[in-house]
Amino acid sequence: MRTLLELDALEAHYGPVQALRGVSLTVGEGEVVAVLGANGAGKTTTLRAISGTVARSGVIDFDGKTLRGGPEAAARAGIAHVPEGRGTFVELTVNENLRLGAYTRRERQRVKADVKRVAEYFPWMAERGSQRAGTLSGGEQQMLALGRALMSRPRLLLLDEPSLGLAPLVVREFFRIVRELNAKEGLTVLVVEQDARIALSVSSRAYVLEVGRVALAGTSDQLQDDESVRRSYLGY
Repeated sequence: MRTLLELDALEAHYGPVQALRGVSLTVGEGEVVAVLGANGAGKTTTLRAISGTVARSGVIDFDGKTLRGGPEAAARAGIAHVPEGRGTFVELTVNENLRLGAYTRRERQRVKADVKRVAEYFPWMAERGSQRAGTLSGGEQQMLALGRALMSRPRLLLLDEPSLGLAPLVVREFFRIVRELNAKEGLTVLVVEQDARIALSVSSRAYVLEVGRVALAGTSDQLQDDESVRRSYLGY
């Protein structure tokens, strides 16, 4: 499998506080990889470092090239980040949120076609395109955040705690769509998720972070069978 993303000795700081301490990992093209760990382990910071929203050092290679710069550089390289808390623009409509996801693109007809493409995964968006995003339920806002990310036609999708605050039924539907995107479009996904069970069920490999370092790595099946992972993250 061809490597799409490689992190080598990645470090990140918030002022004087070091959040990442030499994180190294790889994500293959067309792969779904999960990042697990307790609160404060560095999971969210790893995604922020990739998308350029936190001060970082070390090497980030994306599609064979060193990734430098901030969020716009990451977006132009083909990386879409769905942050924790969804980040929908609540005063804008569903359609306006979707079109904002295509801000790096210039081909109007293709953008218009992609609004329809996204609606194939989320049919309710076609019916409620003029509805203000702030009036959507939490689950609908999370789906909209994913739809907006897809509008940029990303090579790599970063998902940060997508299940946070959502009902189990909504979480299952969200990850069903992620699996479908991976299967049908070959979308590569790196997901940080508090629900280790569902993260391991949707991914092929996973990394476990502890205090800013990779503590464990392996296939999702291997980690599900690891007693320490089961006790710490799966609750049995």
